[in-house]
Amino acid sequence: MGEFEKQRVRNIHNMILEMASGNFHYQIERSSKDDDLESIIVGLNMLAEEIEANMVHQGFANANTTIMDIIKMSFILDENGVVEMVNGQAGKMLSLPVDNIVGKLFEDFLTDDSKTLWKNKWISKTRKPKLEGSVHLVFKRKNNFEVPKVVHFTTFKDRANESRKLLITVVQHSYYQKKLKSELKKKVINGKYQRVLNDTSLLSKKNKMVLTYGDIQKIRAAHNIIFNNPQTDFPSQKDFALQLGTNEFKLKYGFKELYGTTIHKFIIQERLRKAQVMIQYTDLPFKTIANKVGFKSQSHFSRLFKQRFGYTPKELRKNTISRGKL
Repeated sequence: MGEFEKQRVRNIHNMILEMASGNFHYQIERSSKDDDLESIIVGLNMLAEEIEANMVHQGFANANTTIMDIIKMSFILDENGVVEMVNGQAGKMLSLPVDNIVGKLFEDFLTDDSKTLWKNKWISKTRKPKLEGSVHLVFKRKNNFEVPKVVHFTTFKDRANESRKLLITVVQHSYYQKKLKSELKKKVINGKYQRVLNDTSLLSKKNKMVLTYGDIQKIRAAHNIIFNNPQTDFPSQKDFALQLGTNEFKLKYGFKELYGTTIHKFIIQERLRKAQVMIQYTDLPFKTIANKVGFKSQSHFSRLFKQRFGYTPKELRKNTISRGKL
């Protein structure tokens, strides 16, 4: 097995460990190879995407309000790149006592490739009065174990002596399910859904409508059906509501209140999300992907895709493959 294949196996190993620890944001870049290892990589990437999306989906609410950020690693470097401060979690991640990290060059804890990448960033720092940004680095632990992370960095001035420092953080996104379920429980009082945000009843100004817990369950059922089958040619919202055992007004009104978007927009959003995954991790033609996710017209699909993500399916495919080439 060549060095390139060994590295791909290490990447697979690292990704499985990342997923086991609850990090589903880590992805392995595609290569131009067409073999069993590449098939495994594609499968893992798609699995991580689907698990992450399902975790948002299980939040029972607008995804924009369910994400929590956790600081996993934090460093402060002096002007020479020496670690002055490090948090305990970083020590655990690197399997080193904090005292063994402080006083050492930050780059000493990176793999050779990441060390070169970081040195280029460090040179940029010395040339600019202010610098901030992100970079993907791979930290090294004992037994050659590698920890890939997206690092965020920003410069600041020490008020005591006016020297320049660099703050480095590694943030992990988490979907805190217990907190979400607790909040949902608070919202359901005596069988009636109440909004915690402004502490007012979920009432229609015109109809004084209250969504009961039963109504919420039906709306959640609609959300589940769309999420799992976005490619389906759905009936009218009136017929869809009747199938669920409610009425069109309650379905449309309640869906917007619970999930922050309309049913139509959510269907399009989920179709485009699945299409994005398929473009990144398969080689299927764009027309086939468009049909698979529920679009009858490729041109319509491409136009909505560009509006949603800011780039075309062709640009995404080209970028994904080019990043994976040697």
